[in-house]
Amino acid sequence: MSTHSTDADVAFIKALAEILNSNDLTELSVKRDYGDDDSLNVRVVKQANIVTTTVQGAAPVQMAMAAPVPAAAAPGVPAAPMADPAQHPGAVTSPMVGTVYMAAEPGAAPFVTIGSVVSEGQTVLIIEAMKTMNHIPAPKSGTVRRILVEDGSAVEFGAPLMIIE
Repeated sequence: MSTHSTDADVAFIKALAEILNSNDLTELSVKRDYGDDDSLNVRVVKQANIVTTTVQGAAPVQMAMAAPVPAAAAPGVPAAPMADPAQHPGAVTSPMVGTVYMAAEPGAAPFVTIGSVVSEGQTVLIIEAMKTMNHIPAPKSGTVRRILVEDGSAVEFGAPLMIIE
C-alpha cells in the first residue's frame, strides 16, 4: 500500500494540467518514484479530454479536463453549434482505444448509415484493438441521426461515435 498522500498526487496532477494549458502543450508525461514498488505515472493529454494516472498496485484515477474537443459531423449533416456530442443522451461512445471500421470488411456495405433504424444490441461498427475486432452494439433501439467518426479513423476511450435517437 502506498504511504504518500493521495491529496498531494491530485494537487500534482492539477499543477501538470495548468502547465499543459499555460504552455499550449497537447501532452505531458511524468513518472514520480516514491520508493520500492510505489510510483505515480501521469499522462495528461489535452485532446483526449481525460487525465489518467496509475499508482502501482492501485486502480486508475480519471479526472475530466476543462475544454472538450469538438467532433466533426458526418458529411451533409450540420453540426450542433458548440454542443458536445458525448453529452447527448443518444450518444454511442467508444468503450476502448482503437481503429473504427464501419463495415465488416473492405468494400462491404456499412453496418449503419445516417437514417438507419437499429435495434438494441445490433452491431453498428467495429473497433479494432490489439488485432482483435470488437463489435460495438447499439445501446438502444432508434434511428442513427449522426455518425461522428470516419471509417479507418483512430478513436480514444469515451469518444462519441454516433448519435442514436
